[in-house]
Amino acid sequence: MKRLKTCSALICLIVFPAMAGIQETPWLQWTLLPDEIMDEIIGEASGETAWNTVVETGGYNKDRRPEEYAGTFYEAQYIYDQLILYGLPGSEIARFPAWGEMFGVGRTTWDGIKGELWEVSPERRKLASYQDLRAMLISGSTDADVKAKLVWVGQGTKEEIERIDVDEKIVVTEGSPHRVHRTACEENGAVGLIAISTSRPYLDSLQIPWTNLQGRSNRDQERKPPKFGFYLPFREGYFLKRRLQSGEEITVHAQVKTQMLPYELQVPTCHIPGTDADAGEIILSAHIFEGYTKQGANDNKSGGATILEVVRILHTLIGEGRIPRPRRTIRFIWVPEFTGTIPWINENREIVDKALCNINMDMVGEWLIKNKAYAVLSRTSYGNPHYVNDVMENYYRFMGESNRDQWPTGIPRRIVAPSGADEPFYYFVEEHTGGSDHEAFNDWSVRVPGVSMNVWPDQWYHTSGDRPDKADPTMLRRMAIIGAAGAYTMACADEEMAIKIAGEITSNATRRIGHKLVVGLELLNKASADTLAKNYRMAVIRLEAAARNEKDTLSTVPELAENSTRVSEYVAKMRDAVDSICDAGLSVLETHMQAVAQNLETQPVAMALSDLEREASVIVYKTTSKLRELGAFASGRAIDGVPQEEAEKYPVPRGSIADTRELQILVDGRRSALDINRMLDAQHERESGLQAVINYLKILEIAGLIER
Repeated sequence: MKRLKTCSALICLIVFPAMAGIQETPWLQWTLLPDEIMDEIIGEASGETAWNTVVETGGYNKDRRPEEYAGTFYEAQYIYDQLILYGLPGSEIARFPAWGEMFGVGRTTWDGIKGELWEVSPERRKLASYQDLRAMLISGSTDADVKAKLVWVGQGTKEEIERIDVDEKIVVTEGSPHRVHRTACEENGAVGLIAISTSRPYLDSLQIPWTNLQGRSNRDQERKPPKFGFYLPFREGYFLKRRLQSGEEITVHAQVKTQMLPYELQVPTCHIPGTDADAGEIILSAHIFEGYTKQGANDNKSGGATILEVVRILHTLIGEGRIPRPRRTIRFIWVPEFTGTIPWINENREIVDKALCNINMDMVGEWLIKNKAYAVLSRTSYGNPHYVNDVMENYYRFMGESNRDQWPTGIPRRIVAPSGADEPFYYFVEEHTGGSDHEAFNDWSVRVPGVSMNVWPDQWYHTSGDRPDKADPTMLRRMAIIGAAGAYTMACADEEMAIKIAGEITSNATRRIGHKLVVGLELLNKASADTLAKNYRMAVIRLEAAARNEKDTLSTVPELAENSTRVSEYVAKMRDAVDSICDAGLSVLETHMQAVAQNLETQPVAMALSDLEREASVIVYKTTSKLRELGAFASGRAIDGVPQEEAEKYPVPRGSIADTRELQILVDGRRSALDINRMLDAQHERESGLQAVINYLKILEIAGLIER
């Protein structure tokens, strides 16, 4: 027994330390910035300060008074007051006329005043109230004071409604409010509707989606004026639904009072000046308005709160001499989503033209475990390659690798907030996605590369449940650190930093190109004799396009060290290295294709250009001055202005191009129509037709936006 115990002890000494080592986090975490600067940024960052801003600006859905619309909105005033308190240069609230005409909503906006829905028979009870929850009165509702019977219409399809007499009744539905409103109220005489939320009831039976009674179709001037709609959470709506389905007759009294108010767009802004006014700028953005009724805590008060914390961190550290003042200016804007970003860009083209890049924060404060979510970095597309992608990824990776293991002794850089979650930093770096204000910077008339910091999925996205209890001070602190470190890195970058960034890009390129390679191998594995040629062609296109994007990204680095022969030569060698990586990948694909062809008992694929591809390979366009003059997101007006008889000569069937906005951005005076087509195909699951691409380019030429 004694010998057995000795053996057991030896096993414990040998095996358990090895097991512990296996579970340790990676031993090397690095950032582009030196440790002493990172220590200052990490130490200064406060998740609680950012969370307090979320509470102050989005703690609940307040009923805006008319004075806000006539003066300054609460959120804009709060941000501005904080900037003045911090002493930020250039602090102001930029003001612009309502931009609604571009989006089909005019120069006024909807404002709810009263919305009461009471059952009056067979009992008297309150069913919904705007006073209780603003989301209960659907935006776009108009004045009403009616008593009417309720009728259940299920999903509210056209067939369901036409089987039921809804005239002079209020329909109750689990379907889309704006679709049911059109069919039941506008076309079949219903006086209003009650919608029951089915937005993720398995998660939260109390949440109500934010929506509009007429949806996007409110641009249609031929539609009848809207009536009214109420929204019930699933929990309460369930009981009403059961009563109606059992045949109970219910009469309700609906009282609605609303108004349309003129408004202006308000953009608080400030900057941290650099030492060289001509060296360019880094612009951080976040939207604090998404309409004026919805006031979500995470979407997007969290983005606005976090860039405000980035302001405080950097301004404090620079002002106290704890970190050097950067060479480049760092600018901050808090905007109404898209509608404020676009006029700000157009009004400030001198600033925007000097900008190196944009970092946009949209929904960055979510509690990851509660939301079952990841911190997401959305890269720029192939049409707008830039080193900002790899700079920001460096800090995402640092945060993730440093905060994986929750065993305190195994955490190299424990970054939590005193009142926040103690959980790993789950993150994901994805290909380009739109849907937020970075797209206004990425627009082809602006061409400032913009990335988006986000959290996804969000279990309470666009619902009444988006409140501060779903936001996490730890997450806010971590994202503020990433934003501050990334912006400061680029604002300070010199020759040495440019070389570090180029090396980071090249090392990441091996992984990204490798991913395209394995995707291509899998395409070949799934090929049949009939599809082998097509699949091999797509595998080659994706690999080559990825490599080209990496080389284009490297080519943006020298702007950080103007006139540096050393940086230019280094970047040229890194581009050659990417070519070598691509060539090796192409060789692997060819070898694998031959093996697959042999297995399928068919001939290997011989790549050759078709006649149309040869034609497209010499079609090269560049943008015109008209594009810039139109401004951000305005090119559509020029395209729509192409005479129909001209457009019909160059048909672009619906769905024949995967992404026309990306096609536009890819026009740069260097890429041919064939290049553009292939880079589109490399980024999207759906292929784009080459003839459709050529035709669309011709329409852009007729519109005066591009020329050969």
